[in-house]
Amino acid sequence: MYIINRIKLKFAFFLTIVSFLTYGQSNVFKVTLDAGHGDHDFGATYNGHVEKNINLALVLKVGRLLEQNPKIDVIYTRKTDVFIDLIERANIANRADANIFVSIHCNANKNPVGEGTETYVMGMSKVASNLEAAKKENSVITLEKDYKQKYEGFDPNSPETLIGMTLMAEEYLDNSISLASKVEDGFAALGKKIRHGGVKQAPFMVLHKAYMPRVLIETGFISNPAEGANLDSEEGQNEIARVIANAIVSYKNEYFGNEGNDSDAERPSQKIIDKPIKDTSSPAKPKLNLEVTVPKKSANNQDTNSTIFKVQLSASAKKLELTPTNFKGLKNISIESGTNLYKYMYGETTDYNDAKKLLQEAKSKGYDSAYLIAFKNGKKISLQEATK
Repeated sequence: MYIINRIKLKFAFFLTIVSFLTYGQSNVFKVTLDAGHGDHDFGATYNGHVEKNINLALVLKVGRLLEQNPKIDVIYTRKTDVFIDLIERANIANRADANIFVSIHCNANKNPVGEGTETYVMGMSKVASNLEAAKKENSVITLEKDYKQKYEGFDPNSPETLIGMTLMAEEYLDNSISLASKVEDGFAALGKKIRHGGVKQAPFMVLHKAYMPRVLIETGFISNPAEGANLDSEEGQNEIARVIANAIVSYKNEYFGNEGNDSDAERPSQKIIDKPIKDTSSPAKPKLNLEVTVPKKSANNQDTNSTIFKVQLSASAKKLELTPTNFKGLKNISIESGTNLYKYMYGETTDYNDAKKLLQEAKSKGYDSAYLIAFKNGKKISLQEATK
């Protein structure tokens, strides 16, 4: 009997440790950092400055800053001078189930006066300068073996061939814009030291294949003598790395809480942002601000001044009847439409704890990627704002 009791105690202790480790891991914010180019792919080279080396130095500096935070786990696509296929870079982030993907590059132009940073999100912009930037970065795939088969006929000289692959981009677009805006706002705060070019859209293959909020940062023009020298200096790299790391931490704090108290399951995969994508090359279309019509009286008789929580189940191009049979038996389904997606939500409550129970119920039905969203006065607000 004594031996049996000891075995039971050991087993209980083992379960406690496993539970603790599982809980701890679920609160870790995962960042995949990608240093563009590598090995025989030098990227842009001007005035003795080599892009692949600058990209790697910046990524390692950003990583070291982020690794000081115990709630952040950094995944690198490369930490040495090696060549990684574009699709493999994205797959590294996908396999790690990263929360965000950040690809770091340097810009270049035959005209040496070109200057400034640009942060791109995945999109189907037809602006010539944006397409040219995508064409330059996408051309890397021609250095890969069997790239025509691997990329299913994608032509790197014609980025528009990604035009039919927009759904995954749309799903994470709002959060990508939020992250990109934080990066560019950080560069703007540096004043005259670095001219920031704003947030833009372009069809980058490396972003297209990463299934999470993701950005590609052009940290400056290596072809500009002054900017190239700054990019290749220890001081310049430290300054740029701090901007990028601070933007990532700011994004984490907004969406995940600054103490990591919210579980990983409750993270949003998207958020409505009012900021349009800036582009000086052509008149910018205003960003569509999606709204949901919330009833004046909710199911539990609360008025519209209350914060209302719902569980977002999925987003689809197909409009479904809001019947339980279409949602694994779940009732009280609502829908939000905008652009080319229909977003399906489950439940409605003003109590955050009840909302978390609804989330767990949705997950038990098989909606593993479900997450909580919040509304006030019929408009979406961040979960952090809702739980203040």
